[in-house]
Amino acid sequence: MKIAVLRETVSGEHRVAATPETVTKLIGLGAQVSVETGAGSGSRIPDAAFTAQGAAIAPTVSAAVHGADLILTVRRPWAGRLAGANPGALLIGALDPFGNDAEISDLARAGITAIAMELMPRITRAQVMDILSSQANLAGYQAVIEASAHFDRALPMMMTAAGTVRPAKVFVMGAGVAGLQAIATARRLGAVVSATDVRAAAGEQVESLGAKFILTEALKDASGVGGYARELTLAESEAQAALVAGHIAKQDIVITTALIPGRPAPKLLSAEMIETMTSGAIIVDLAAERGGNVELTRPDEIVEHNGIRILGFTNLASRIPATASQLYARNLLAFTETLIDKSTGQLAIDWNDELVRATVLTRDGAVVHPHFAATAAPLARPQEEEIEAVDRPSEPRQMPAEAVPQHEPEAQRPAPPHRVPGEPRTTSGEAEGKK
Repeated sequence: MKIAVLRETVSGEHRVAATPETVTKLIGLGAQVSVETGAGSGSRIPDAAFTAQGAAIAPTVSAAVHGADLILTVRRPWAGRLAGANPGALLIGALDPFGNDAEISDLARAGITAIAMELMPRITRAQVMDILSSQANLAGYQAVIEASAHFDRALPMMMTAAGTVRPAKVFVMGAGVAGLQAIATARRLGAVVSATDVRAAAGEQVESLGAKFILTEALKDASGVGGYARELTLAESEAQAALVAGHIAKQDIVITTALIPGRPAPKLLSAEMIETMTSGAIIVDLAAERGGNVELTRPDEIVEHNGIRILGFTNLASRIPATASQLYARNLLAFTETLIDKSTGQLAIDWNDELVRATVLTRDGAVVHPHFAATAAPLARPQEEEIEAVDRPSEPRQMPAEAVPQHEPEAQRPAPPHRVPGEPRTTSGEAEGKK
């Protein structure tokens, strides 16, 4: 069995789908591992580190995937890059199927069995395979680091001979995986932190990290099925907006994390709300890749409006690629191990396994996942919608900092869904904010 590890081609994507650690374990399962040259360079992993563990370095993507039975990737590759793989070869990664029906259909026509790891069910057995939580955790951490780097003041209280410096005030909107890690990180840096979430159950987790939980009296609880939030009524939305509007005027840093898979991110902050904030304040929008929670957000740009800077990074996890790759590769390894017969070293997939059924997008030349087959000709199956509140809701088992997109997830080919340049452009949002 041959496993190929691809080099990422999306601009600004520095992660890799395997590390020397996971390559060692894959080879231990009986696999031959071929790594495209330069695949690990963005994560400070040289080719020599892979060869030292027994992997072969392929000079081109064609050489890497030729005869491959299983292909590991971070982002969804162009179907043409997979030419030469064995018929029915598995492609495992963050394939971002929402809104990318044509690309998923291309993979099906190429004979690829595509497996989207972001569709992994939230069950105990799959915790170690959960790429959304591992990457959102890092995104929450990095959001605070980016905010502090752009903030013109220190975060902690400082008592000096020259006087006392007050601590910065940080407000986190959403207490999912990313939100809780953002809270924990800001607290470690000495900020005074408050947070809000439409799920009342999140309050206990927020307070356990030393932050103040904010919830309007009009919204007792909006918890839905499986720990996710339900959609708010108009009255609840208005009450929550009023609460936020009154609170952010006093904040130095605001981090937003609400995301709805397959649909534009909900707008949480309007231009009018932003204009009540003090000049020099920072907003980090973790939902920038899906349109943003902030009215003035522009993906992969830093927008300045009335002295307030809005950071619209779409791939925060990739800004700390060494750690992100380490966790991501372990997620993929854990799932891959369930697909291989350890006695023969060959693929032995149980197509009825709940993990497989939940994540397989394409098989035998067709789009087979019920959520996406409806829009992929010629199949026509009912399409379901699932709202995911705040990157991915946290459970007690995943408390950050003791115990956290967007997802940040696209391709350097026609109309890439997720563009992540190395350094964002800084533009003025003054005129746009007054449109």
